[in-house]
Amino acid sequence: MRGLLTPQRLLIAFACLAALVACCGLAWWQWQRFESASGTFQNLGYVLQWPLFGLFPLFMVWRFRRLARQNRDADLAPEPVAAVPKPMATVDAVKPAPVEHFDDEEDAELAAYNRMLANLNARDGR
Repeated sequence: MRGLLTPQRLLIAFACLAALVACCGLAWWQWQRFESASGTFQNLGYVLQWPLFGLFPLFMVWRFRRLARQNRDADLAPEPVAAVPKPMATVDAVKPAPVEHFDDEEDAELAAYNRMLANLNARDGR
């Protein structure tokens, strides 16, 4: 930590505090609307949401600092020694033999389609 109170950090802290104050003010306003005669449960939902919106910038600052620390630690860590990979046996793909005979008397269209697919498969095998 070079400087604890840099202008950038002070500005970020001020922006987070301003967001929290503004969102808590909006939550109070929604609470007043909920208590009024025309208030609905939607207003009550907003009362619960606004403080979370106000805390979100603080969460993002925490998250960015955590990611930066992880990246810095990853850059300083020694690179692991790569193990020699084991030779892999290659296996040729086996194509199934095309079906020559169809016993599908119920659906002639499906049988014709299957014959067409078998012919295409036989042509690709060349």
